[in-house]
Amino acid sequence: MTNEEARIGVYICECGANIAATVNVPEVVEFARTLPHVAVARMHKYTCSEPGQNMIKEDIKNLGINRVVVASCSPRMHEPTFQTAVASAGLNPYYFAMANIREHVSWVIRDQAQATQKARRLVAAAVARVALQQELFARTQKVTPAALVVGGGIAGIQAALTIADAGYKVYLVERLPSIGGHMAQLDKTFPTLDCSICILGPKMVDASRHPNIQLLSYSEVESVSGYVGNFDVRIRKKARYVDEEKCTGCGTCETKCPSKALDTVFEVGLKQRKAIYRLYGQAIPNVPVIDREACIYFLKGKCRACEKFCGPGAIDFEQQDQVLDLKVGTIVVATGFAMWDPTRLSQYSYGKSPNIITGLQFERMSNASGPTAGQILTSEGKTPERVAIIHCVGSRDHHAHEYCSRICCMYALKHAHLVHDKTGAEVYEFYMDMRAFGKGYEEFYERVQGEGVYMVRGKGAEVTVLPDGRLRVTGENTNLGLLVSVDVDMVVLASAIEAQPDAARIGALFGLGRSADGFFAEAHPKLRPVETNTDGVFLAGCAQGPKDVPDTVAQAGAAASMALALLNKGEVTISPTVAEVVRERCVGCGDCLPVCPYTAITRVEGKAQVNQALCKGCGTCVATCPSGAIEALHFTDEQLVAQIEGVLAWM
Repeated sequence: MTNEEARIGVYICECGANIAATVNVPEVVEFARTLPHVAVARMHKYTCSEPGQNMIKEDIKNLGINRVVVASCSPRMHEPTFQTAVASAGLNPYYFAMANIREHVSWVIRDQAQATQKARRLVAAAVARVALQQELFARTQKVTPAALVVGGGIAGIQAALTIADAGYKVYLVERLPSIGGHMAQLDKTFPTLDCSICILGPKMVDASRHPNIQLLSYSEVESVSGYVGNFDVRIRKKARYVDEEKCTGCGTCETKCPSKALDTVFEVGLKQRKAIYRLYGQAIPNVPVIDREACIYFLKGKCRACEKFCGPGAIDFEQQDQVLDLKVGTIVVATGFAMWDPTRLSQYSYGKSPNIITGLQFERMSNASGPTAGQILTSEGKTPERVAIIHCVGSRDHHAHEYCSRICCMYALKHAHLVHDKTGAEVYEFYMDMRAFGKGYEEFYERVQGEGVYMVRGKGAEVTVLPDGRLRVTGENTNLGLLVSVDVDMVVLASAIEAQPDAARIGALFGLGRSADGFFAEAHPKLRPVETNTDGVFLAGCAQGPKDVPDTVAQAGAAASMALALLNKGEVTISPTVAEVVRERCVGCGDCLPVCPYTAITRVEGKAQVNQALCKGCGTCVATCPSGAIEALHFTDEQLVAQIEGVLAWM
C-alpha cells in the first residue's frame, strides 16, 4: 500500500485534564483534518477506554480507515492497547502510530499556545510517518518448559517453589555455599518476632527436596544468550573440594581442621570459622566448602587433616569447577541486596571502636547461633547498660543514598526491643521520621515505646569514642529544639541497604536496566513492577528495590506467576520490529557484529545475517553500517525522514 492510498484516522485524547488543561485539543483536531491522507479526525476524553477504542474500530469498519494515529500519552504504556484494538478491527497492528502529547507536551509545557503548537507538529509527524508504514507479522516460537531463578534468598526460594509446584523444572542458582540469603542471618523478624530461621528453614528444606528444583549452590551465571522462551544459560558450579554425593554433613572435617579465617560473610566479621566450613549450622545443602585462601594444603602443600578424618571419603582436593549449559524459557532475577558500609560517613566512627556495630552485626550477636550465643555483650564481654540506635545511616542522606531503605525503622525498633528484653539496658533511638508502614508495624512501634525506650526525634549526627572507651552520641532533638548528647556502651547503626556491588555485571548479563538508586529497573513502576524491558526476565525481592520480608515474598510470587503465564502459554510471540540485512548492499565488513548488544548478528557466507529471534530492533547496527545495508523494520529511513519532515513543515 502506498501513501497515496492511505486513509488515516487521527484521534486526539484529552486524557481527562492531563492533556486538555494545557493543549487546545479542538484546535489540534481541526489542524489534523487538514493534513494529507487524513480521512477523519476526532477527539475523546479517554481514548484508551473501551468507548474510545470502539470509536476507532467503528471508523476502520465503516469509513475504510487503513491507518490510525492516536495522540495521547506514552506509547510505552498504551501502544500495545491500541495495536490490539486496530487488529481486532481487521487492520494490521503495524499500521498504527502514536504521538506522545502528554509526557512530551502537556506535562512539560505550561504555555497553552506553545503546547498546542508542539502537539500539532507531533501529530503531523505521526501522520507523515504512518502513511509509509508497512504490514509486519509477528512470529511464534515454542517455549522451553523450564525456569532459571538467580539468587537463593527468600525471594528466590519462594519464586522457585511456586514455579516448581506448577510442574516445571527450576534451576535455583546461589553464589554462596548455601541458600537462605540475608534472612538466614537474622534473629527475629518484625513485627511478630518470629524466629527467622524457624520460618525460613522449612522453605529451604522444601526447595532442596522438591523433585522439580535443581539446587545449584556455590554457582554463578557466566553468560546468557537467546531470547524470551528460549534462553541459553551457562552456569559455573565452583569446586567445593567436597563430594556432595558422599558427604554426610557430620562436621568432623570442620572439627579437625587446624586453620581458621575471619568470617566476613555470614558472621559479618564477628567470628572466625575453619578453612573448611559450612556457612551456618542449618545450611542447605549441608555440605562444607574449602576456602583455598585459608587452607594450609592449598597454601603450603601440607596438612589434609580433613581428608584423613573424613569417614565417607568425601574430600577431593582435585575437584574442578563444573560448567553447565542450560536451556530455560524464563528467568527470575532475585539477587537481593548488600548492606551499606558505614565507614563511608566518618561522623559515625564505625571501625574505631568494636562497640559501634551495624544492624546486621547486631542480628548475629542476638542470634542464638551467633558469636555470643545470643547474648548482647560489649567487646569487653560485659552486658551494656546504655545502648544508642541510630536510624537512617546511609539512607535519606545526600552524602550516601537519597532513598529510604524502608526496613531500617522497623529493624531498629526490633533491636531496641531485643536489647531491652535481654539486658534491661536503657535504649535511645535517634530517628528522623518513624516509618511504620506495614501491617502490625504501627502497633509494634507503640509496643516498643511502652517498653520505656527513649525516642529522640533527630538524627544522631556524630558518634565520638571517649578516652575511657565509652561512646558519646550527639544529635539534635527537633522536638525540643536542642542539641543533646548521651554516653553509651554500645551504638547500633541502622545502616542502609543498597544494590549488590556487581549489579552492573548482572544487569549486563540479563539485559536489565538500573534506576538511579542502582537497583534493577522494572518495566513500569506501577503497572509492570516485576517485569523488565527484557522479555521473559522478571524481578523479585530487593534486587528491584528495598522491601521487607512480606513484600519480598509477595513480589516473588508475582514474578513466579508472570513466569508461569509464559510457561503455561507454551509459545511466545516474537516482535517483527527487527533489523533486516539487504544482502545485495552488504560488503561483509563486520562492523555491525561487535556493536550488537544482543549478539543477534553473525556472518554467513561473507554477509551479515540477523537472528530475528535475538534482535530487539534497537537500531545500533543500522546506524553503524557504512554501506546502509541494514534496515530497521517499522523504523526505516524513509519513515523516519517523513516523520522529521512532518515536524519541520509546521514550525
